[in-house]
Amino acid sequence: MGKNWVNSPTVYAFGMFAMMVPSQAFLAYYGYYYVDKLGLGIGLFALARALYQIWDAVNQPMAGYWSDRTRTRYGRRKPWIWASIPLFMLTFILVFAVPQGLKEHELFIWLLASIFLLEGVATVLWVNYGALFPELFRGERQRARASALQQGFQIVAILIGSALTPILYGAVGFGRMSVIYALVFAVFMLLFVLNVREDAEASREPPLPLLQAFRETLKNRAFWIFNIANSFAQTVNGLLGSVIPFYAKYALQIPDTQVSLLLAAVFVPVIPFVAVWYAIIRRLGGRLAWRLAFAVYGLSVIPLWFGQNLAGGIAAGVAVGFGLAGFLVTPPLIGSRIIDLDAAKTGRRREGVYTAVGGFVTRSSGLLAAAAFWIVGLIFGYVSGDNPGPNPEATFRVLACVVPLCLLAVSFGVSLLLEDVMDETENREAGAVHGGQIIDPELR
Repeated sequence: MGKNWVNSPTVYAFGMFAMMVPSQAFLAYYGYYYVDKLGLGIGLFALARALYQIWDAVNQPMAGYWSDRTRTRYGRRKPWIWASIPLFMLTFILVFAVPQGLKEHELFIWLLASIFLLEGVATVLWVNYGALFPELFRGERQRARASALQQGFQIVAILIGSALTPILYGAVGFGRMSVIYALVFAVFMLLFVLNVREDAEASREPPLPLLQAFRETLKNRAFWIFNIANSFAQTVNGLLGSVIPFYAKYALQIPDTQVSLLLAAVFVPVIPFVAVWYAIIRRLGGRLAWRLAFAVYGLSVIPLWFGQNLAGGIAAGVAVGFGLAGFLVTPPLIGSRIIDLDAAKTGRRREGVYTAVGGFVTRSSGLLAAAAFWIVGLIFGYVSGDNPGPNPEATFRVLACVVPLCLLAVSFGVSLLLEDVMDETENREAGAVHGGQIIDPELR
């Protein structure tokens, strides 16, 4: 690739595509595979998912701190990404390459061990990838353009990981499907990492000591408001991704072969919807567009309650796609701005810690999804595919509509608190650079 590709939004988006294809296949189908296909009880699955979410949350902060402290001639982030590529391929395959004949407790142990290994490697990848965004792209307009392109690639990857997966595992089985996705990951991840050049100036200043680095992050009010609001919406993303195959089977009563059509209805329209949200950001600004996205996303899940067949599910899926597009595009702008203001204050760019601690907050809320899955299943008597209980339809209508609507209402309410905090921080930092060197280009 030529010089025009180096650090371009397209190259950065390749990394998102690479990671999201297998990640989405995992999120959407590992529960369906273990519970409905292999017969693992929903209680054990919920326990494994809860433990996974705890591990996912607690390993994030240190991954970011180590990344910020790394000093090599290749940069801070790239060495970690290089080391993670083969390990991610191997651990992803392990999740779906389950030996035959395992008893239920053995199946539970296999699931728990494989997803713990996968998540440990995935954390290193996602933290270092996400930490590059504020460094490579500066200013709201450039970040909005890069985020829109990144999310466009993400949606294509989600579509492949969601809609193509049933076709693939139906044709070649879950094990071979995982190998195919691991190879797709490797190709696009290499295209990304070979064409990224880190900013040497960003790592010139010595890193903050461990306690100070986390103390500066944790006392940032804007950071907490932003990530708490995002955490509930992120829970909805994970919940919908894992519930849709069940919703299709029990609420819409469509065969597995038509699940791809339902998932396509959610994700294909998101690609043009991303362009619509980019226009909204240009008109309203990042913060207002971010709040609006929560409200729209919440309203968009309501039609899922009324779907009765494939056609109704497709119509509801298109509505969900518009809300999802807004939530995918807007958060990187706010998160990057918070990091810029911190750099203006401390003189050090700490994308790794901010990305990782933010990941801790948002991913730990995934415990809500595991709890909702278990509690709603308990209320309606759903145990597993072998024992779906008396009303599996209600189980998955509630999980697809009512629970997401409540979570997104909380996101919107919390997001309203950010405006005054951000204005106060920006005014304080603008005053601090009066007569001195301006670190943040958006303060000019």
